[in-house]
Amino acid sequence: MLDIKFVRENPEIVKQNIRNKFQDAKLPLVDEVIELDARNRAIKVEVEGLRADKKKAAKEIGMLMKAGKRDEAEAKKAESVRNDERIAELSEEEKDVEAAIKKIMMTIPNIIDPSVPIGRDDSENVEVQRYGEPVVPDFEIPYHTEIMEALNGIDLDAARRVAGNGFYYLMGDIARLHSAVIAYARDFMIGRGFTYCVPPFMIRSDVVTGVMSFAEMDAMMYKIEGEDLYLIGTSEHSMIGKFIDQMIPEAELPYTLTSYSPCFRKEKGAHGIEERGVYRIHQFEKQEMIVICKPEDSPMWFDKLWQNTVDLFRSMEIPVRTLECCSGDLADLKVKSIDVEAWSPRQKKYFEVGSCSNLGDAQARRLRIRVNGENGKYFAHTLNNTVVAPPRMLIAFLENHLQADGTVTIPEVLRPYMGGQTVLQKR
Repeated sequence: MLDIKFVRENPEIVKQNIRNKFQDAKLPLVDEVIELDARNRAIKVEVEGLRADKKKAAKEIGMLMKAGKRDEAEAKKAESVRNDERIAELSEEEKDVEAAIKKIMMTIPNIIDPSVPIGRDDSENVEVQRYGEPVVPDFEIPYHTEIMEALNGIDLDAARRVAGNGFYYLMGDIARLHSAVIAYARDFMIGRGFTYCVPPFMIRSDVVTGVMSFAEMDAMMYKIEGEDLYLIGTSEHSMIGKFIDQMIPEAELPYTLTSYSPCFRKEKGAHGIEERGVYRIHQFEKQEMIVICKPEDSPMWFDKLWQNTVDLFRSMEIPVRTLECCSGDLADLKVKSIDVEAWSPRQKKYFEVGSCSNLGDAQARRLRIRVNGENGKYFAHTLNNTVVAPPRMLIAFLENHLQADGTVTIPEVLRPYMGGQTVLQKR
């Protein structure tokens, strides 16, 4: 969410940013919110004047009563009553105006970084760099669920009977591999100086609207019926929410946290054949990383965060690339975002396994996360990135480590978490 003062003083910058994100329908909102802001400030001035008049009148009424000028005193009292009525009327209008301002301000997108490429959607994202050599073996690679089934590692039919589409049972070595990757990712991030955390898996609505846009909320979040609670779509929601309404001493920054959680997502819409299996599902587990820092440090932390994911995947011998998200592919709160994509030998292309985002002070402004610094108080910057989300990682892992005989090799870094196993055998 932008500062209303910034919008008031830079309407053309805000409008051009909206155009850059190809959201022209939102352009009228800029003028509308500026008009509402002007009315809000006028209300405050009028109320302040009326309260000053009331205070002055109270003194005059006392003096008139002492002087025996009862009629004049009664007239002043009547005037004071009318002022009270007007103040009450204005106060109600002020609430409505401020609610309208907040609703619009939470809809106007954040100002994107100047380095972000301009484009309409993810088809115009820009490849930055590749890490590792993508290989296509000389044997056919089955679909990932077929690899898992050959290892007795998944039961989709039972999951459909129990919960419907979009769920799964992981079994045996595949279930163990899933947990091994989460444990390895946890230790990997701890080794990089991050503090491990297991957060609440449900959050209140004021946290939800603080960490994401309304469009994302509608598309992703499951609400608990009858309660002001939502299941988290990623632990970033809970982790950033941890600092709601906090005044952080500047000396304590940065906060660098890595968190484990299950994640729950509606995943609205049809996604095509390549997103069946465990690619898009309603429930999965994930290791996340978040940073809360000073504004001037957020670009540096942004680069560190996506590099962590690249390094993790390369340590598991999986080729990856980084992709700069274009303006039209950025969620409204994001300043800049880079996706990490893993190589799929079966599809002969890369697919997303993580996303790193710098949100500037957008989340901090919504959640009132402030820093008490040497030169005054200011809003913190927040960043987040996927360490690893095993369902998609499992696809990349199995395809890149599958052998011609149907076995799957285990890279050295995961063997301690797999009881020393070096290979997964067909059963």
